[in-house]
Amino acid sequence: MNPVFPFSAIVGQVDMKTALQMAAIDPSINGVLVFGDRGTGKTTAMRALAALLPAIKTVENCQYACNPDMPDHFCDRCIERSKDGPLASAINPTPVIDLPLGATEDRVVGALDIEKALAQGIKAFEPGLLAAANRGFLYIDEVNLLEDHIVDVLLDVAASGVNVVERDGLSIKHASRFILVGSGNPEEGELRPQLLDRFGLSVTVCTPSVIEERMAIVRLRDEFELQPEKFKKRFSLKDKAIRDKIVAARNALPNIKVDEDSLRLMTSLCVELGTDGLRGELTLMRACRAYAAFEGNVRVTPEHIARVAPLALAHRLRRDPLDESGSLVRVQRALDSCGLEACA
Repeated sequence: MNPVFPFSAIVGQVDMKTALQMAAIDPSINGVLVFGDRGTGKTTAMRALAALLPAIKTVENCQYACNPDMPDHFCDRCIERSKDGPLASAINPTPVIDLPLGATEDRVVGALDIEKALAQGIKAFEPGLLAAANRGFLYIDEVNLLEDHIVDVLLDVAASGVNVVERDGLSIKHASRFILVGSGNPEEGELRPQLLDRFGLSVTVCTPSVIEERMAIVRLRDEFELQPEKFKKRFSLKDKAIRDKIVAARNALPNIKVDEDSLRLMTSLCVELGTDGLRGELTLMRACRAYAAFEGNVRVTPEHIARVAPLALAHRLRRDPLDESGSLVRVQRALDSCGLEACA
């Protein structure tokens, strides 16, 4: 296995790191979309965060990584096995699964195991990428180039948290709850609005323009590639501190308060921006709560809303032919209109 660059060693890209941390704290935020230049650390940051997260508890020998403490989400095989008593558990790393652009639908959702069908004459299911990603990360590089029929599959599973496969005489249903992370270059094509709306947070990253920052990035990357284990050890305590904050935030999340004034601010902001539906408010509330928990606060404040709003709302804006301003500028104007200019 290739060594993973430490999350705490990533220079700059604060918005991207913040968005990934919030998605890891509360998966119901529904993932992160990162658009920007090539070579700006998009893939590195996602893999680095997944590597520092605590391992997950799974049912032993379960190909869907079922949680032994959540029998309501068991796959069919685990349900059958649990009739004979409590299931043995195992500890495994948080999965990180790549969804390549050329993947077939069978590879994504799963299909008939041809080898067993030919060799043993039995119908058996071979799980796909959605099964492997359950309770982890599903990463799509160049997500804006993904084929439409794969996008349709992802939309269905992302909405339900369940993958249903009915083909070749098989009928299989299993949990598939994952943090969706997509990255891409906007110059290579736009993302379908239906999929864009499914990402809870969005971030635009740029190539650093400050010479000292670029020098620091180059120097750290070179050190890592020359002596990866020594480099990882150097940042292990900082990574552990981030892991501990994420775990503490997950535990604190149910107790974070969102009072009426804060919710009114969020709603007013979405009305000002003209976002469609209520997904903007829901995502903004969840992301603010996760951010507050990560910062060690007990309630959401206007400062949290101002910090998180650009990440949660910028990609949800309708195009306005009379307004040439970028989406982030429009969000900032809405923050100013709602009296949050001092917090942004």
